[in-house]
Amino acid sequence: MTALVIAEHDNNSIKGATLNVVTAAKALGGDVVVLVAGANAGAAAAAAAQIAGVSKVLHADGAQLADGLAENVAEQVLAVASGYSHILFPATASGKNVAPRVAAKLDVAQISEITKVVSGDTFERPIYAGNAIATVQSADAVKVLTVRGTAFDAAATTGGAAAVETIAAVGDSGKSSFVGREVTKSERPELTAAKIIVSGGRALGSSEKFNEVLPPLADKLGAAIGASRAAVDAGYAPNDLQVGQTGKIVAPELYIACGISGAIQHLAGMKDSKVIVAINKDPEAPIFQVADFGLEADLFTAVPELVKAL
Repeated sequence: MTALVIAEHDNNSIKGATLNVVTAAKALGGDVVVLVAGANAGAAAAAAAQIAGVSKVLHADGAQLADGLAENVAEQVLAVASGYSHILFPATASGKNVAPRVAAKLDVAQISEITKVVSGDTFERPIYAGNAIATVQSADAVKVLTVRGTAFDAAATTGGAAAVETIAAVGDSGKSSFVGREVTKSERPELTAAKIIVSGGRALGSSEKFNEVLPPLADKLGAAIGASRAAVDAGYAPNDLQVGQTGKIVAPELYIACGISGAIQHLAGMKDSKVIVAINKDPEAPIFQVADFGLEADLFTAVPELVKAL
């Protein structure tokens, strides 16, 4: 039994989500091979070879793989898929874009967002916004899985000494082309990788208040900033900050929810956080049911006082 992990990378380094997928692959009990498909991605392939538990790295290099176009990456995966019992992707925007294409071409069922490996053919995954856990058993010859990174510890980035094998890159599918990318730059940690997150909800009332109240606290803690869907829908924050079932799934060491009621949609995205602190003036807010520490107070008073105390 050999698992193929599809690395998420920027052609220079391996992204954190891949490390969690390697841990999931190791739980299967067989060898773990990592595919790095990119352009001038030798550095990323070398970094993958250093990951603890990886037995081999496949490196496919070509201009058509530079920007991670799903059609081309899927074809690259399919070119090597026959030798593997399991193909694992991070449950990120990129992984969710490629995995269904691979599963469809292999004519197998995709098992999405696994949170536990029970055995080589049985996995657990959340359903109903995380309110229930389904145990799924697959009889498919090849299991195509996406892995919820927050459910698995990250593999160590050092300690491995895997061989890097160069493989032929597939041709350009011609089905899509890369036009451009607009990247928001921030000195704060990336939301899904942050150890501390400060999130705001609809109670903040406006984008001005959102940007006035939360950043000082985030700056003091070296934290990322998140938002509930209600705050995003109201225009208080951009949608790339949304935490929840239809946003980003996070599990930081500390999650501070400011003015967030705690709808099921939001809880599904952050309830695995190690410590949850809720600040809300409504004592009946559902967020208090999952919070480790709850402060019944007006956030416009409590948050500035907290900033002063830090």
